[in-house]
Amino acid sequence: MTSTALRPSAAGRAAPRRAAPPRQKLTPHRRKEALTFYLFISPWVIGFVVFLLGPMLFSIYLSFTEWDSFTAPVWVGLDNYITLLTDDPIFLRVMGNTAYYSLISVPLGMVVSLFIANLLNKKVRFRKLFRTLVYLPHLIPIVAVALIFQMVFAPEAGPLNQALALIGIDGPNWLRDADWVKPALILMSLWQAGGGTILLLAGMNGIPKELYEAAEIDGASGFRQFWSVTFPQLTPVIFFNLIMGIIGSFQVFAQVFILTGGGPDNASQMAVPMLFDEAFRFYHMGYGSAIAWILFVVIMAFTALAFATSGRWVFYESEVRQ
Repeated sequence: MTSTALRPSAAGRAAPRRAAPPRQKLTPHRRKEALTFYLFISPWVIGFVVFLLGPMLFSIYLSFTEWDSFTAPVWVGLDNYITLLTDDPIFLRVMGNTAYYSLISVPLGMVVSLFIANLLNKKVRFRKLFRTLVYLPHLIPIVAVALIFQMVFAPEAGPLNQALALIGIDGPNWLRDADWVKPALILMSLWQAGGGTILLLAGMNGIPKELYEAAEIDGASGFRQFWSVTFPQLTPVIFFNLIMGIIGSFQVFAQVFILTGGGPDNASQMAVPMLFDEAFRFYHMGYGSAIAWILFVVIMAFTALAFATSGRWVFYESEVRQ
């Protein structure tokens, strides 16, 4: 029998308490299994510590120093953060550009993905071909996409301005006009909307057909079926696309680096390209590390806000709400 101890309860009565079971010794077989487990997981653990956790901790330290990569780091405390947040107008403008890009490109990309997914979910001829064509741009490396759009946005020979000229509109110099360079980058972000589209299509295929049949019996129109059946069932996928879109938009780099270099007059400069310039062009490693951690806090804040509000609009199949 298991021994028990008596413990007085809040009401003065004795309540039984089970004794902790004795710790079992590992058998040779279990010890071998444990060693095998640690052997197989060790490459990931070593890689995580050496290439992710270690550099992250080192960058935290560097953000409180002034270091040019050649001499010993000099501790400056919070000077890098204070300068960035109070005495660097370029950084404040860069964060404004990044927020502008993120707050427009992410919702717009989600709407476009949802619209395309709803069209491709219809029973039409060559549906599989259309789905493949929509997803193909997502597989093209971002550097190649940037070079393609460098030709698309060309002020005179570019197909975009030529198409606008057909309807009597004089197209702008997209990549050299401070008023149009950020909209150009946002238009370019729609090129790779196929990734979110495929996830939404997978979610649509998982919606029970009985829900649509019940909606048809009740006389619901096509739009009403989409709004009352399709959209609520897709909210977990939409939420996932939102989180990934927020993270990706705040980390935009290659488009700016290749197409504009941050110009004209820092109108298209974003946080990560500025981080790259400060750390690897001007050798201000401490300053660049501080930018990285401010950006990390901003991304975490927007992500936390999305999670905090998700309970109001994200619905899960197994969830029961009062």
